[in-house]
Amino acid sequence: MSVEGSTITSRIKNLLRSPSIKLRRSKPGNKREDIGSKVTLEKVLGITVSGGRGLACDPRTGLVAYPAGCVVVLFNPRKNKQHHILNSSRKTITALAFSPDGKYLVTGESGHMPAVRVWDVAERSQVAELQEHKYGVACVAFSPSSKYIVSVGYQHDMIVNVWSWKKNIVVAANKVSSKVTAVSFSEDCSYFVTAGNRHIKFWYLDDSKTSKVNATVPLLGRSGLLGELRNNFFADVACGRGKKADSTFCITSSGLLCEFNEKRLLDKWVELRVSSTSSYPATTVANCISVNHDYIFCGCADGTVRIFNPLNLHFVTTLPKPHFLGTDIASVTEASRLFSGMADAKYPDTIALTFDPTNQWLSCVYNDHSLYVWDVKDPKKVGKVYSALYHSSCVWNIEMYPEVKDNNQSCLPPGSFITCSSDNTIRLWNTESSNIHGTALHRNILSNDLMKIIYVDDNTQVLLDTDYNSAGCADKADAQMMDTKVGIRTVCVSPSGEHLASGDRIGTLRIYELQSLREMLKVEAHDSEILCLEYSKPDTGLKLLASASRDRLIHVLDAGKDYSLQQTLDEHSSSITAVKFAANDGKVRMISCGADKSIYFRTAQKTGEGVQFTRTHHIVRKTTLYDMDVDPSWKYAAIGCQDRNIRVFNISSGKQKKLYKGSQGEDGTLIKVQTDPSGLYIATSCSDKNLSIFDFYSGECVATMYGHSEIVTGMKFSNDCKHLISVSGDSCIFIWRLSSEMTINMRQRLSDMRQRGKQAEKSPPHKTAGLMR
Repeated sequence: MSVEGSTITSRIKNLLRSPSIKLRRSKPGNKREDIGSKVTLEKVLGITVSGGRGLACDPRTGLVAYPAGCVVVLFNPRKNKQHHILNSSRKTITALAFSPDGKYLVTGESGHMPAVRVWDVAERSQVAELQEHKYGVACVAFSPSSKYIVSVGYQHDMIVNVWSWKKNIVVAANKVSSKVTAVSFSEDCSYFVTAGNRHIKFWYLDDSKTSKVNATVPLLGRSGLLGELRNNFFADVACGRGKKADSTFCITSSGLLCEFNEKRLLDKWVELRVSSTSSYPATTVANCISVNHDYIFCGCADGTVRIFNPLNLHFVTTLPKPHFLGTDIASVTEASRLFSGMADAKYPDTIALTFDPTNQWLSCVYNDHSLYVWDVKDPKKVGKVYSALYHSSCVWNIEMYPEVKDNNQSCLPPGSFITCSSDNTIRLWNTESSNIHGTALHRNILSNDLMKIIYVDDNTQVLLDTDYNSAGCADKADAQMMDTKVGIRTVCVSPSGEHLASGDRIGTLRIYELQSLREMLKVEAHDSEILCLEYSKPDTGLKLLASASRDRLIHVLDAGKDYSLQQTLDEHSSSITAVKFAANDGKVRMISCGADKSIYFRTAQKTGEGVQFTRTHHIVRKTTLYDMDVDPSWKYAAIGCQDRNIRVFNISSGKQKKLYKGSQGEDGTLIKVQTDPSGLYIATSCSDKNLSIFDFYSGECVATMYGHSEIVTGMKFSNDCKHLISVSGDSCIFIWRLSSEMTINMRQRLSDMRQRGKQAEKSPPHKTAGLMR
């Protein structure tokens, strides 16, 4: 009995003790979990599909999946709603496919030791992973029974795996020597076909063998008999359905649609008859194929999609083309304008297709990073369900449109933001559907989020993604032909919201009037790329624009006097990475930092001609200074450094006040820093592609985010304190939703600052009252 009693007592003791132990143990872990979930991805403006393997559709619900960096966007075209799967390995998603029942999604990725991952679509969580590739996964597919997944590696991997994913074993594998771009399963699950450079191969699955043996068996492969087409590049493949279940359909990059019979013999082929105008290289005519019971859809160059009958390969019709390259989307406001192309217009190439059998919709991705969903119920009367246009290469910078006191003076609706990119465009976005009325820009019917594209010149070639080379040549020789110094590096909006300044990769400064969107001024201001532009705020009492460049110079222009040059400063001995204005103690300051590890604090002196800045402090640190922001009180400048630290300086004294880690990671450098409108938080981007938000005063990390596949080149908090918007080298714009707690804190602080500002104005005359906020 005593033994019994002791066990009961010890059990009770254990019960009483356990919660506190659990709590104590899990505290640090909890905190880590907490900062990872404070900020959620709300919307992605961008698409990184690199071929037919990067677009898929759930056959039951019509949900369309496509990659955007390290994120899979699950998009519902009917509701225009997005959900997101974030790849925690931070590797770029290269290929994806739904299971036949739509419950699971399989993804392939690129990078060292890439994994094939299976995700639960409803939960958006990972349920399985396989690491059997070394360099990258070129394509993935589920078997019609959902039992197996086949994955083909990049050319250097030279391997094809068949994976029984629920048991987590590779049941069959073999080497493949060609570059493979596509894979498709037969309807009865007995074989699958791979297609690629001079390659069509039929692989046979002996289900009785593979399911019994726990070891990997060699996969049996037989080449397709190509005959005179053996030197072709087979861009995509799709096994027939229904009556044509024994046939296999392929498309060659030279523009042939081919049919193989059940004996692997090339039975017949037809020409797609597409002339390639815009595509680089000019030989690539066809890229992708999608087959169902009734139709074969072929995605071709110059915006063409041809439809054929699978029973006899007879031509049915051609889909309408998307927008032509260089379209002024703001003018396309009614449907009649949609299909009115210009005579000699060029169109982007169709690079991926997926068919939704439930709604009879065909989703197409084009190589200028645009997405269209066409209603093909009646191929003779095709309509557009949805479309979106995105940046096609690195997005360099983002600016929020300022809050303008008088709404009638506002050139853009509230909540708008502006981005610029290597694709040589500046784009004006507004994702809030309600508030666009009352401005010059009306909703267009090409994009729900994009209001206007400013094309900096007439070269439409830069609008196409050069990394997408469908002819399968591994080299990027074409990129050499393109001018590498193309693109807009930085933008800045004047505080009144009337002017937009942009600086490009060769040092040209342009000023646009935002009301009419016309170019007011174009000046070759610098010898190399302009890295930063900054307008002075109204509180400084000055209307200045500073432009700084890799050529080590800062030009100060008077925006109030037709942008006449006030001063050129040449103290820096290397690239200038940031320049900012501030006003405190009744003085106007300009701070700049750069790759020469120097920070210069300057103070404005009024002269007869205007304003001259003279140096007041010069500070050198042992690390490259990549970016700087000034807090809203104008007391402090926060600098993001190569050693991953944020250094905070007092602007009046030039003294360093604080230093804290600006990244949770152990490697990389800080690329960007950005304070929120209230000055409570500071956001950072690190070269390890992660984003973090810190408490500006304590240096404590309050949130971390990831999802971009290249470095984050810019970020801004929205004026309403609800969002952080980040842009990246992966061509995508991510809109992050901040936690309500953060939004409340920022808004509270902003209202406190306004109160203080009002009290300061009421107080007895004091020379700097207006500046003391």
